[in-house]
Amino acid sequence: MKIISFYKSEGHLIKKAVAGNSEAQRRIYDKYSPKMLGVCRQYIKDIHFAEDVMVTGFLKVFKKLNTFNFKGSFEGWIRRIMIRESISFLRKKQFVVYDDEVLVKNENQNINSLNDIDLEYIQQLIDELPQGYKMVFILYTVEGYKHQEIAKMLKISESTSKSQLFKARKMLQKELNKQNIIGYGAL
Repeated sequence: MKIISFYKSEGHLIKKAVAGNSEAQRRIYDKYSPKMLGVCRQYIKDIHFAEDVMVTGFLKVFKKLNTFNFKGSFEGWIRRIMIRESISFLRKKQFVVYDDEVLVKNENQNINSLNDIDLEYIQQLIDELPQGYKMVFILYTVEGYKHQEIAKMLKISESTSKSQLFKARKMLQKELNKQNIIGYGAL
């Protein structure tokens, strides 16, 4: 049996979804929801809350789908919405606590591989970080945002962003050292 694609391209699928076609919207959701749940989960420890945030994010995606201008990645566009929704959720729950202390001296770090470290263990360590540290850590190391962008997004100073990242890395390094795990420099 030959399967014929209902939509010729992602652009066509998006245009159908903008027009209110529920099948096109379902296909977009089915395609991107697993990755976007992973994005939300990076910020939100509880999987149930992360799922709620993802669903809310997709509601916003479909509400604002007509603003997508087909410049850049559609997945990246959705990802930015999910990140903002996750941050908004955390703000509403008042989980975010910021420390304005500025750390001037950064410690040089060797970049080594994390071959022997279980990813679930790393995620658990990241989940245990204070929420402000965790958000800055993920935005900087995983998402690739610069401190200036993070500061604007989280409404904090650039120096606070740098301080939070430094402290998050130190906390993770300390926990990895406790377990005698070598090769944490990439954090």
